[in-house]
Amino acid sequence: MQLRRAPLEDWLRDSYFDARIDISSSGVEPYSMAELFELTGLEPRHLAEVTFRDSRSCGAPELRSAIAQRWGDGDPSRVMVTHGSGEAQYMVLTTLLRPGDEVVVVEPAYHTLVGIAEAIGCTVVPWRLRFEDGFVPDLDALASLVTPRTRAVIANFPHNPTGISVDAQAQRRIVDTARAHGAYLIWDSVFADMRYDGHLPANPAMEYDRAISFGTFSKGLGLPGLRVGWCFAPEPLIDKLVVMRDYTTLALSPLVEQVALHAVRGADALLVPKMELARRNLSVLDSWMAEHDEKADWVRPHGGVVAFPRLRGVDDEQFCDRLMREHGVLLIPGRCFGMPGHVRLGFGVPTDQLRDGLDRMSRLLDETR
Repeated sequence: MQLRRAPLEDWLRDSYFDARIDISSSGVEPYSMAELFELTGLEPRHLAEVTFRDSRSCGAPELRSAIAQRWGDGDPSRVMVTHGSGEAQYMVLTTLLRPGDEVVVVEPAYHTLVGIAEAIGCTVVPWRLRFEDGFVPDLDALASLVTPRTRAVIANFPHNPTGISVDAQAQRRIVDTARAHGAYLIWDSVFADMRYDGHLPANPAMEYDRAISFGTFSKGLGLPGLRVGWCFAPEPLIDKLVVMRDYTTLALSPLVEQVALHAVRGADALLVPKMELARRNLSVLDSWMAEHDEKADWVRPHGGVVAFPRLRGVDDEQFCDRLMREHGVLLIPGRCFGMPGHVRLGFGVPTDQLRDGLDRMSRLLDETR
């Protein structure tokens, strides 16, 4: 299995740490440990109680239960806690898929959702979200792509990088389309808590016995450096994932699990201020897009903290490179997602940073005309 390079990670690898202003990231501004203490009830004594023995293969029982209660049906046996959602995605895809399997994948896609299937040797069938259609998922097109040969449908809503989402009726149609052919539904729901209309999507793993969903602390909870994610999956699949973990990471750190447990229990306290900031920043972005409608257009995101505007007459890679080199502002070229001409713009940062980054974008747009 030969994994191709991930253009997004290549772009971020050094610039993420060197940028003065980051308006590229798909998560909210990270919390500090002091803020975590203040917001969640975590105290130094809780960390002092940790013993550095190995943890359980699927995660500490209390943490699995807390995740199951908040994002599932309360059954911890269907939860596996992982090193970020990326580990869960890697284990699930390499366990379920084989060379030659046909896999329908939403496009554009985060690299783990398509690159792993490609490396396995699957036939990847793109389900395209088109800018000309407002990135609205074409459910009739999906129904025509899924056939008895389809092993899995891989979806991601709210979506990275566009920020669009689906309502309950559309989600039900996606589930029913996969179910009609007995295909697995692999659902990346890392932005599940981050909808602006207040209607949070259901967890399809609670509705369909061949659905697997993923979550993470890296987006709305503001804890990317904790490296905690999870999957909801049928218990027989969880048992197979344990075998893979026995050959790789074995378990999470009990110190990480202690912090994660308090983060889940205090999730609302972590989410509310970040979503209030995101809504304010989305209004700032609304105004900026309106002021630059001759140079850029977009589809306003439904959830998450990323947008995917199109810059007219601009080479996205050259523009993002100059923006970083000359202005210290990190932005992601659309080519990292296979869509040149677009940029991924993250607005989960403090408002003053967003305004500063957008001002610098404006100056560079003026210079490139």
